[in-house]
Amino acid sequence: MLRALLLVFLALAGQAMAAPQAVLQRPIELDTGTGLLQGTLLRPKTGEAVPVALIIAGSGPTDRDGNNPMAGRNDSLRKLAELLARNGIASVRYDKRGIAASHAAGPDERHLSLEGYAADATAWGRRLKQDPRFSRLILIGHSEGSLIAGLAAQAAGADALVSIAGSARPIDELLREQLQARLPPPLLAESERILASLKAGRPVDDVPKALELLFRPSVQPYLISLFRQDPAQVYGRLSLPILVLQGSHDIQVAVADAERLKAASPHAELAIIPGMNHVLRIVPQDRRQQLASYANPHLPLARELGERILAFIRNLTDSRNAEIDR
Repeated sequence: MLRALLLVFLALAGQAMAAPQAVLQRPIELDTGTGLLQGTLLRPKTGEAVPVALIIAGSGPTDRDGNNPMAGRNDSLRKLAELLARNGIASVRYDKRGIAASHAAGPDERHLSLEGYAADATAWGRRLKQDPRFSRLILIGHSEGSLIAGLAAQAAGADALVSIAGSARPIDELLREQLQARLPPPLLAESERILASLKAGRPVDDVPKALELLFRPSVQPYLISLFRQDPAQVYGRLSLPILVLQGSHDIQVAVADAERLKAASPHAELAIIPGMNHVLRIVPQDRRQQLASYANPHLPLARELGERILAFIRNLTDSRNAEIDR
């Protein structure tokens, strides 16, 4: 009964912001001094300052729209940006250094690092904070982008953070769990040897061919930088409003990760969205249907995802207005 009432409240809150608005779309770029990053700005057509979300994509060659050439096109982050814009919230989503249109900013993946990605997110955030068209700055990180957002939030001056499908464990632990069910015993033993070495900061030269895609020598410096971080500890250091969102049908990140992120931060709200998977769609647990959804841009986003994010951002705006009134 309580859950039903809460969903009614969220739906009403979403409707209150959902009057369709004209939307402007523009390319936007950021000169970091060590490379030019390309992005997309969506904003409502209004003369008033509006909240702005910096949307940070997940791992590997995932682009600003949430698409990964190894998995397919699903447009999850593009659809999220469009949903926000229709409801009065601007957004910037961008191709990370070395990815898609920002490839020239990091053509050699040996030089990429998680700290570098966090620095780029910080620079984007600071730019948006200085833009008079925007009021509140919200970082929205999906999957590995959740960790990047956590690392960047304070330095960027973010007013709030939304984590979607973010791991709470060091990523080497998450990789171990994912590989456990996918590799035969000999390759599993090899992956464990490589993971242990990278966790200790030692590159590995002799990578079996079957594991090259994941552990190729050129990506190992990035993995070493990634494995240094504990997402729960990162979130535990933050003192801003946080919304942790997790789908119950996510085959990559567990509900327990979201619960651990929530436990790490007293400022966090937690919402487990029934049926939602890693690409933000409502999909059965069946593995075939799960994988198909990663390459289906026509599936709608999980409705509760949008309702939760809109209600969270609206509450930030209402709180700010209350402070001004006082």
